[in-house]
Amino acid sequence: MSKKSKLYKAQIEGYDKENSYELTKGIEILQAMPHVKFDETLEVAFKLGLDPKQSDQNIRGAIPLPKGTGKVVKIAVIADGEAAEKAKEAGADFVGSEELVAKIKGGWLEFDVLIATPALMPKVRPLGRVLGPRGLMPNPKTGTVTENTEEAVAQAKAGRVEYRTDKGACVHVPFGKISFPASDLDENFQAILNAVLRAKPPTAKGVYILSCTISATMSPSVKINTNSLVKED
Repeated sequence: MSKKSKLYKAQIEGYDKENSYELTKGIEILQAMPHVKFDETLEVAFKLGLDPKQSDQNIRGAIPLPKGTGKVVKIAVIADGEAAEKAKEAGADFVGSEELVAKIKGGWLEFDVLIATPALMPKVRPLGRVLGPRGLMPNPKTGTVTENTEEAVAQAKAGRVEYRTDKGACVHVPFGKISFPASDLDENFQAILNAVLRAKPPTAKGVYILSCTISATMSPSVKINTNSLVKED
């Protein structure tokens, strides 16, 4: 059995790890914990009543957080012509077409979000082995394959986050920094919850949200009472 650190022991003293709490109380517990010196990211994890082996029961999408992520996001855009100019005007950090594709192929990955126009996606697809495992591959479902590069860049800069089910039917999404006001964290959380609820597949049966936890980068998780979040059909 691994030995728990002094920080972990101090963090779990302030609450019952086996109990579940309403969201407001859960956020309060996290913010009251002893923390490390950097501004930790808060994350929500949903366990969903889906079967990931069924292609129609995998959800994926993106949502702009109303209060942002608290993170400075570097954005690369693969586009040419007017779409490239619009991306630059919107504040994209790197804009190019074939030369940018070649740079990424050579191992350059100094960006957090990659956006591409549909016309240039045939150039981008061969980069799937590099971009896919890092969650950087542009995808229409997340709004990163689009002609409207201006809007895509603006949303990414404002604090757009992606969500998708993993092999265990879980969804992990960041919803702000530990330093955010509790009201801002609550608002961001609700935006994510609503997006996940809207994405419920028609074929999903039974309870949809099986469990929910929130945690900081270097903290134990706090269970959230799912009954306080949503009424199941």
